[in-house]
Amino acid sequence: MKTTNILFGMALVAAGFLASCQKDFLNVTPTDKILGDAVIADSSLFENYVINRYLSIKLQDKEGEGSNPGFGRGFEYGLWSSITDESIYNNDDNTWVVQQGQLAPENMGITGTIWGRSYRGIRECNYALNNIDKVVMSTDHRKRLRAELRFIRAFRYHDLIRNYGGVIMMGDKEYSLQDNLSDPALFNRATLQQSMDYVITELTAAAADLPVDNNGSDWLPGRATQGAALALKARLLLYAASPLYNVGTWQAAADAAKAVMSLSKYSIAPDYTQLFLNSNNNEIIFARQFAIGARHVCLEISNGPNSYGGWAGNTPLQNMVDAYEMNNGKPITDPASGYDPQNPYANRDARFYATVLYNGATYRGSTIQTFTPGGKDSKDGPSNWNASKTGYYLRKFMDDKNPIDNPWDVAGLQPWIYIRYAEVLLNYAEAQNEAVGPDASVYNAVNQIRQRASVMQPALTPGLSKDQMRDAIRRERQVELAYEEHRFYDVRRWKIANVTENVPAYGMTITRNGNSYTYTRKVALDNRLFVEANYWLPVPRADILASNATLKQNPGY
Repeated sequence: MKTTNILFGMALVAAGFLASCQKDFLNVTPTDKILGDAVIADSSLFENYVINRYLSIKLQDKEGEGSNPGFGRGFEYGLWSSITDESIYNNDDNTWVVQQGQLAPENMGITGTIWGRSYRGIRECNYALNNIDKVVMSTDHRKRLRAELRFIRAFRYHDLIRNYGGVIMMGDKEYSLQDNLSDPALFNRATLQQSMDYVITELTAAAADLPVDNNGSDWLPGRATQGAALALKARLLLYAASPLYNVGTWQAAADAAKAVMSLSKYSIAPDYTQLFLNSNNNEIIFARQFAIGARHVCLEISNGPNSYGGWAGNTPLQNMVDAYEMNNGKPITDPASGYDPQNPYANRDARFYATVLYNGATYRGSTIQTFTPGGKDSKDGPSNWNASKTGYYLRKFMDDKNPIDNPWDVAGLQPWIYIRYAEVLLNYAEAQNEAVGPDASVYNAVNQIRQRASVMQPALTPGLSKDQMRDAIRRERQVELAYEEHRFYDVRRWKIANVTENVPAYGMTITRNGNSYTYTRKVALDNRLFVEANYWLPVPRADILASNATLKQNPGY
């Protein structure tokens, strides 16, 4: 994405203050930033400013740098999966703090940056929206840019809502140091209902003025479309109807997802693995695009096995591995499934092989060896401090054509997918099942995903009850959307995190004896703890103090 690096926000306020000084030696034009007047006076600069706002979406980097999605230093390091029952971050970060119930307003690391960075992004969008009418451009182009800004702003609010609940609504205001920041009214949090209603209204308005797609136009890949706005709206309405939120209806959520399906612009990509390696498919609705040299391409080295020079970052848990069905469609807990605990990776759902590297998996012209003694990808191998603590490594998102060692300047075309069509189908199936029961449209939505050409899991069993279908849909979300930042929010909105996150993080010990192997379940990280307060993140203590304690903290912190 072609962008211009525009430093704005408080820097603009400071620049204006200095410009008012009478000393000639202070009246200089900065050469390291573009000031607001220049942005407004040049339509190309203004458009680049708008494009640059996409970089703020999911900018959740614990060290305050970078712009990659994820929980750790960027998405290639600690994924959000590593604060769920999907994985643990092998080298520790802030993730163990969360997993072991130590989340607090003072020590939450990256989770705290969501609050501040989201509001910074909202302020930046407000600046552009408040000044767009001053920019010389065609009416149609202005309408599209305004819709993009409303979408980006809504995305930031969506991130705030799903992490904190009811949030401070800024409207179109651009706050600066010149405002009366001591006014307690500035820090009032809207109700969850009010917050949801505002963002859903914004997305409805944005969708009406966004292009249907980016194909064959001057609209760059990665920019918002009508489908992206409608799909984000459908996600939020699904959240709103869920038990944790309880401020919406399942029928509204089903209708919103159906509106995306009715566009007839999206479909299930045939190859599950390739879906995550390039953006040339019709399943992607909204994604972050990367270029060669982007930090995004740390993926392979950050998550690769130790014997290949990888750092084994986000290592899948046995808890997650157990969720994959056998290829006959039966869960491994079904006595008729054919599952063999001493040959546990045979005949599993094809998505398992596309997602997890396990003992015996083919990888980069060799075979993964997590067994002991002597396995090259175990603690007996090279760089053993990077050996997986769970017996597994992450395969999803990894491109074997990219080198593991020093990949930064030779690769980087994998997109990071924020919204894809499979999620929309699952959103529809869940909402429709809750609204009217497991009708034919629910089966059709789920089976489209299960019968992707590269997967071909058997269709769901006919005649399921609503409760049985609910369980089936939840399992399908778990495996289909694994490691894509959904599980953290799903178990919370369903209010089952007190179950899924209060069990140990399990792994697998594989012991070799000659040519045979023994598989033994083990605890990879114990003392996992989830309490009622953890259904929402705490508001950072620094922001509470900055408001003179008028900003209300979430209960339990």
